[in-house]
Amino acid sequence: MKKKLLIIEDDDNTRNLLCMEFIDEGYQVLPAKSAFIGLELFQHNKIDLVMLDLKMPGMDGFEALEKFLNLNNQLPIIINSAYSHYKENYLTWRASDYVVKSGDLDSLKKTVNRHLATS
Repeated sequence: MKKKLLIIEDDDNTRNLLCMEFIDEGYQVLPAKSAFIGLELFQHNKIDLVMLDLKMPGMDGFEALEKFLNLNNQLPIIINSAYSHYKENYLTWRASDYVVKSGDLDSLKKTVNRHLATS
């Protein structure tokens, strides 16, 4: 059975790229363009890992992280943000990992694979 990733990213191009890359890696992918949609999808699907952007309109990734962990504190959550300085923000420390966005997705792929291999 394929592991299921929930990718929450408000930028359409980035979300589409991530979805294509992780489908190519053999994962089942559920895309969400907002944290609200992501939480809705999470409540109706068995999700193995959440990839979460931080800077989004409406509910940001900080608030979404807290909500996901309240629903399942064992859930691997990887923050994928363009902003490296948020890594120092204590609100992100509860995430399983923090990967700074770049054009090279190798680090993100390795991080996802590592967390799903141990779950």
